[in-house]
Amino acid sequence: MKILSWNVNGIRAIEKKGFLEWLFKESPDIICLQETKAHPQQLTENLIKPAGYHSYWASAEKKGYSGVCIYSKIKPRSLNEGLGIKEFDSEGRTLMADYKDFVLFNIYYPNGGAGNKRVPFKMRFYDAFLEKAEKLRKLGRKIIVTGDVNTAHTEIDLARPKENVKNTGFLPEEREWVSKFIRCGYVDTFRHFTKEGGHYTWWDYYTAARARDVGWRIDYFFVTENLLPKLINAFILKEVMGSDHCPVGIELKS
Repeated sequence: MKILSWNVNGIRAIEKKGFLEWLFKESPDIICLQETKAHPQQLTENLIKPAGYHSYWASAEKKGYSGVCIYSKIKPRSLNEGLGIKEFDSEGRTLMADYKDFVLFNIYYPNGGAGNKRVPFKMRFYDAFLEKAEKLRKLGRKIIVTGDVNTAHTEIDLARPKENVKNTGFLPEEREWVSKFIRCGYVDTFRHFTKEGGHYTWWDYYTAARARDVGWRIDYFFVTENLLPKLINAFILKEVMGSDHCPVGIELKS
């Protein structure tokens, strides 16, 4: 089973860049998208019902903002939108799909914002998500968490750590939350296989950072420890263009 995740920075924009052709060629069993920036009624029929896939959406109340989507060849036995908290759910950041063998979270975690103004909101979101995930983990459920976490965990996860210690995405409290999440029993799948730095998933558009590979690894797949026996691979599809992020993925034994 192949599961992908991609912050597309606008699904309507990426449709014009060959997204659907790429999707059918890559043919993941499940793909989670973040920052779709659209309501379903704004989308073409091809995006709503791509051949062979069920689609599920969570949209922000604010037009052209945030939003997540799951395309899945397999129909989940249940699907929930949001965390059950209005201040977060109004921004369309969370989908939770129960596939019986595992629970999948697709999340667009908040950015700390200009001047770090939204860091308190971001930290509240982190904690609310962790509380929800922990209830399921303590029941023995196998859990997959993916999405744009908007934090680089360690110094090897971004090209210029020293220059960013006071910037959101690499603040001590943000990084410590990721450490706490891992201590709770969630495994960073990419780091499970790859220990060296220099692997990134986001590059700043405004400074043309991708051409110089001055990036950040802020898009993740985490799995609970009880899923590790089925984890075959975790990877970054750096060569895939169309967004300021690139896709990431995992493979599981079926």
